[in-house]
Amino acid sequence: MKTLLRAALAATLIGAGSVIAQTYPAKPVRMVVPFPAGGPADLVARVLSSRLSETWGQPMVIENRGGAGGNIGTAAVARAAPDGYTILLTTSGLMSNPSLYQDAGFHPVRDFAPVTVVGNSATIVVRHPGLEGVNTMRDIEALARKTRVDFATPGIGLAGHLAGELFKTMTKVDMQAIPFAGAAPAITAVLAGQVKLGFMAVPSTVPHVKSGKLVAIAVTSPKRLAVLPDVPTVAESGYPGFQVDNMYGVLAPRGTPPEVVRKLHDDILRVVRTPEATKTLEAATIEIVLDTPEEFADYIRSETAKWAQVVKASGAKVE
Repeated sequence: MKTLLRAALAATLIGAGSVIAQTYPAKPVRMVVPFPAGGPADLVARVLSSRLSETWGQPMVIENRGGAGGNIGTAAVARAAPDGYTILLTTSGLMSNPSLYQDAGFHPVRDFAPVTVVGNSATIVVRHPGLEGVNTMRDIEALARKTRVDFATPGIGLAGHLAGELFKTMTKVDMQAIPFAGAAPAITAVLAGQVKLGFMAVPSTVPHVKSGKLVAIAVTSPKRLAVLPDVPTVAESGYPGFQVDNMYGVLAPRGTPPEVVRKLHDDILRVVRTPEATKTLEAATIEIVLDTPEEFADYIRSETAKWAQVVKASGAKVE
């Protein structure tokens, strides 16, 4: 009798899951982007939004909820109902902020159901043309052994900040991050020479490199970028193993039904692989990934541990 009851219960649950997957979404889905509009994360979200809305016959509404390096919007999704109608499009700060902030308001492993990494982009190290004689990462290291070197970043906990802190810990030199409220003001500061070195997101920086207003030194990706083939990676510049991804990933609150997570995953893969979406993302120098929820979960665990070590070694903290 117990065996029969367990079998009946299992069949009921499987049937319920199938119904959920078939009916989801039955109303608009809110995608929270924990950064201001206009940045790379917002671009990825809008590529997904327009195409998923068409696929589902339901609107996907983008909510830009910036603040505290992405913590405010991320924490809001962690507390949202786990029904698939509030999801998150975030970046690598998901894994580093809990170490940087005394209370980020969420835990990257415990509070979310990973869906997929849509793609990665690199960080580029650039300098103002007036910072003469600094053309390689070795030059930056040598300069930082003589004097403190400031570097501009688009914000605390973002990939540019993390790349600078990782370089600092690997070389044990004196460097100080100067965070700005987004990519635009950070780039403006380097263009004006207020901060002569920057660790920046590639999409918003490449036009200034190509125009000659900024000088590219290296990229943090494991291989050179097609858009800047002559710019070496940090790893090949004498720092083996150096890699910092600017990840763009989709997550749902913990407890979201697995069937909904799987449907989100499958539909995102389907729309990102359309020629139009692929072209848009690649034009923004975003390398498409589209891993499984299980692979994304493993990535979150490993990156959270990695950045906890880097933050501890660098002493970087946000009060």
